[in-house]
Amino acid sequence: MSKLESQDILCYIDSLLKYSNFSKAAQSLYISQPYLTKVIKKVESQLDCELITRNKLPYRLTEQGKIYYQYLTSLEHSYAKLMKEISYASDIGNKVLRIGILPSLGSYLIPLFLPAFLKLHPAYKINLVEDLPEKNEKRLQNVELDFWIGQNSSSISPNLNAFSWGKHSYRAVIPRGCELYQRNVAVIPEGTFDIATILSQQLVLTSKGSAVRKQIDQLLSVHKIQPSIVMESYEIHTVLKLAKQNMGLTIIPESVRIDESASEYNIYPIPIDKMSLDYFIAHHSERKLSNVDHDLIHTFLNHGQQCAV
Repeated sequence: MSKLESQDILCYIDSLLKYSNFSKAAQSLYISQPYLTKVIKKVESQLDCELITRNKLPYRLTEQGKIYYQYLTSLEHSYAKLMKEISYASDIGNKVLRIGILPSLGSYLIPLFLPAFLKLHPAYKINLVEDLPEKNEKRLQNVELDFWIGQNSSSISPNLNAFSWGKHSYRAVIPRGCELYQRNVAVIPEGTFDIATILSQQLVLTSKGSAVRKQIDQLLSVHKIQPSIVMESYEIHTVLKLAKQNMGLTIIPESVRIDESASEYNIYPIPIDKMSLDYFIAHHSERKLSNVDHDLIHTFLNHGQQCAV
């Protein structure tokens, strides 16, 4: 079994135990439910045993499943140790930094600070790993990345050290078909609506697991709102385009560019004390920071402070 397969299966089992539901687990993993079912059944067939009990809730590992889970965990630890040793050996004499980031976030953040860093260290090469936050966080924990750039540092693993820009804002995009829409108004003044009113509209949202959705779901729970979600997408730009096409109201971080168009939609800045995010750069807590590492962090923070509220 390859490392990729063992890591994926471990994640699949963790999600099934968390949600006790194949559809919800698949959604959290950004894969299809039939594919998840196929993988689990294939492994069970190969081992000739049931790994997870499905006849009652919550799902639990069988005795055979516990043994297999321990095996996968040992593979994970062994591989992490191997990658750490190889990483240290490979870095000797090389001038490369591996940085993980979500593509839509990178298009906003990377141009703001990376050119300044490369002016300080022109001999360095940057390898960008553009992927989902959950996967890049896993890579950082396994020392497959040097740094990870993301949003909402409060939710990351405790074995990672994060340096934050500070609070930044969200904006609601209110299409012309929404009852809150105001004709011939490009930007509605902050404080016009309360957050509960915003969240009570027909919504087009990013899928569960995204940083934006986690905050929205928490607010829905706090305000006891049963949301009317018209459509979901893993891609924030798809959500924005759907809102512009009058599918429903959406909420986007300031990192996502949007032009004013009073005839099609309003832009409403959500008060930062109601909903906010922080951009961060993180490294593994066991990483010994070099002078170059410190310069990368300081460059990130210095440019962030110019934008932070």
